[in-house]
Amino acid sequence: MKSVVETLNPTRVRLAVEVPFAELESNIKSAYQRIAAQVTVPGFRKGKVPPVVIDQRIGRPVVLEEAVNEALPKLYGDAIRENDLQPLGQPEVDISEFNDGEELKFTAEVAVRPKITLPEWEGLEVQVDDAVVEDSDVEERLEALRARFGTLVGVERPAADGDFVQIDLNATADGEPIEGGQATGVSYQIGKGGMIDGLDEAVTGLSAGESTTFRTKLVGTHEGEEVDCEVTVTAVKEQQLPELDDEFAQLASEFDTLEELKADVQEQALRAARIEQAMSARDKVLDLLLEKVGDVPLPDELVQEQVEEHFSDGHGDDDHRAEYEEQFRKNLKSQFVLDELVKAENIEVAQDELSSYIIQQAMQQRMDPNQLAQRIVDQGNLPSVMADVARGKALAQVVEKANVVDASGKRVELDRLREDGTIAEPGEDDGAQQVGDSFEFAEIEDDSAAGDQAADADAVEGAEAADDAAEVADDAAEAADGDQDDADDSGESKA
Repeated sequence: MKSVVETLNPTRVRLAVEVPFAELESNIKSAYQRIAAQVTVPGFRKGKVPPVVIDQRIGRPVVLEEAVNEALPKLYGDAIRENDLQPLGQPEVDISEFNDGEELKFTAEVAVRPKITLPEWEGLEVQVDDAVVEDSDVEERLEALRARFGTLVGVERPAADGDFVQIDLNATADGEPIEGGQATGVSYQIGKGGMIDGLDEAVTGLSAGESTTFRTKLVGTHEGEEVDCEVTVTAVKEQQLPELDDEFAQLASEFDTLEELKADVQEQALRAARIEQAMSARDKVLDLLLEKVGDVPLPDELVQEQVEEHFSDGHGDDDHRAEYEEQFRKNLKSQFVLDELVKAENIEVAQDELSSYIIQQAMQQRMDPNQLAQRIVDQGNLPSVMADVARGKALAQVVEKANVVDASGKRVELDRLREDGTIAEPGEDDGAQQVGDSFEFAEIEDDSAAGDQAADADAVEGAEAADDAAEVADDAAEAADGDQDDADDSGESKA
């Protein structure tokens, strides 16, 4: 077999492959065997029909087509490896010429990873905010703790900001109920947000048993659709918070006094600020690395295919699609650049690193680590997970060698930051966290439930774009590892 590569553009190639007929003999033989096992011919047992009879009854062209379908995946895979290509997605295979006894000629067009030249990445300089704790941060945490131990008491008055209301919702369009637009017995805190626009204004001032209708735009399946929403308040409850005193400290913590509790909350806030500072450093280092790499050509057909798939349910407007595509392109570029760094630095993933990653993901998903590990294996996602961990290690390496300073000009010692936000003593390595190791490509944007609804929607879109980009990039990682399952499917369907 011989093959020639034609570069169509920086992210797409055409393979021209020529295969001598003799190399197909084993495929032709197995094709006869499969057909013999499937057909019924009088005078012959199944599986014992001679090739000459199959040629007479079924036809030699059918046998050759069956043989080519079997041979194409391996031939395509061999050509990919022979030319050191890293394919993305499925190839478009076209058999340009094949006659009995003559060589097989076919072409395969496929998207490939762009070639990337890594810049000098050691010593990148970035600045982050100071890791400081304001009095308001401590007060906010104490108020959140009070709320956890608060009690809800029913009141006979109109609902006000901060109250909890129990409501029924019914969304209609032109008088007709919207599928999935009804809910009963929903508990909602006025001012908290996170449901639908206009709800706070609608329920404020309503007493138990009262209703009103307001115009709003739905989210989810019917995102962006403007409807009439009737809301009925069935109960109004006021949250009563415990006093901040020593008794509360004993109730809510292991401390005896309020001062001890405040000191601990202050320390927790400082740890959180350090972790936030570290994540900011990580993101800024990555952004600077991508900036230094410069423009990276991306396979437009795969980008558009992914965008169309993501919005196939009809949600989102043009601005929404544009934002998603921009985020997807950035994340895909990140995948490619860090994968190139993994290759250049010969970064490997150890068993304990893989186990730690799976345990971390299992905790976030609230499931048993063993079950998650088994699911990863069963779904064939182990190469993708390994690639994710390797990228995290690559980014950690860049961050470790970066010069990170805070707004006060003080060097930020990320190499001593532990996972819980504490700082290890000099020379104390045990338990210290490498910031880049926690870089999760499926969650590049913060998608916590806190914050307003619009910010949450953006974060979820960013996370999904990152996840989709990872899947596209990992196709190449799996192919590079010798996983040709996708190629098998493509070869059979296109032949």
